[in-house]
Amino acid sequence: MNAVALITGASRGIGRGIALELANIGCDVVINYASNLQAAQETAADCLSAARAGGKTLRAEICPADIGRSADRLRLIEFVRSKLGRLDLLVNNAGVAPAARADVLEATEESFDRLININVKGPYFLTQLAARWMIEQRAARVQAAAFQPKIITVSSISAYTASVNRGDYCIAKAALSMLTPLYAARLAEHGINVYEIRPGIIATDMTSGVKAKYDQLIADGLTPIKRWGTPEDVGKAVAAIAQDLLPFSTGEVINVDGGFHIRRL
Repeated sequence: MNAVALITGASRGIGRGIALELANIGCDVVINYASNLQAAQETAADCLSAARAGGKTLRAEICPADIGRSADRLRLIEFVRSKLGRLDLLVNNAGVAPAARADVLEATEESFDRLININVKGPYFLTQLAARWMIEQRAARVQAAAFQPKIITVSSISAYTASVNRGDYCIAKAALSMLTPLYAARLAEHGINVYEIRPGIIATDMTSGVKAKYDQLIADGLTPIKRWGTPEDVGKAVAAIAQDLLPFSTGEVINVDGGFHIRRL
């Protein structure tokens, strides 16, 4: 039986890259999306194609849900339970950028509340639901060692890098980073490891509007590895965790940022 992975915000960008890499290693995938049904369907089809190319058979299901809404979070978990019957990996990837960038002296409470609700509250309480179910599954299995559930949260270098024209995003990502140590400490006794993936400058729809700016910054040495990151780069880090290649690590932050985090003189 394949492991089952739920990836939030998986129709495009980083989430899509994660779903494809998990399909490559033979995971059944549940592709959550908020509004773009066509993109979610395309991602599911591409996951199935990737699996077939590798000689694997898997399922790729899609489920709409706004993780900022309590009822949607409950429905998402119940969808996975009813369709696939198990959950081995939760990937908290869904997130939004500010609708408009604004200086911290001009930013609005409306934008702040939206980002906190979707980028922080959503994954925090979805993780709670998933963790409770994972604990139930661990308790129900005679051979618990054969079931090693994991939780991964995708954050951002914005968790520690100040961008004064999108302070609400930075605050939200900084808060989101605390999710991993909290749940890692709480769930270790149940055999559930928890990780944070911290991407840097990744080529997605979200960053397309600042491409020229970052092209120049990267060329000028912003990162030791002088290229944009890709959703595939993030997906490969998630796949490594999914394959239990870090069994004695929990609460760990894995930087996928081309070395951006290195302080250099």
